[in-house]
Amino acid sequence: MPYPIRLTVDYPPTQSRGILVLRLLLGWAYVGIPHGLCLAVYGIAAAFALLVAFFVILFTGTFPPDLYRFVVGYYRWYTRVHAYLMMMTDEYPPFNASE
Repeated sequence: MPYPIRLTVDYPPTQSRGILVLRLLLGWAYVGIPHGLCLAVYGIAAAFALLVAFFVILFTGTFPPDLYRFVVGYYRWYTRVHAYLMMMTDEYPPFNASE
């Protein structure tokens, strides 16, 4: 497991002004709605996984690797979607939690 988690965002060399206006006006619709619905369900599952992990850590002293990957996957996806919505990147976020 790589630790700590690092975030790097490459600055796009050029951005189209037309696409920028469309993303400002409609970004919430074509990114926020589908990703938001999926992330809401995933977020509830991640919160439950963190609750389970809390008790596992309390009794064993270690964070289970599978739960760790599940929660980190949620935060990766969440960060990609918000980076796209905040116009930090032009790459459309994929519908998965992998790298």
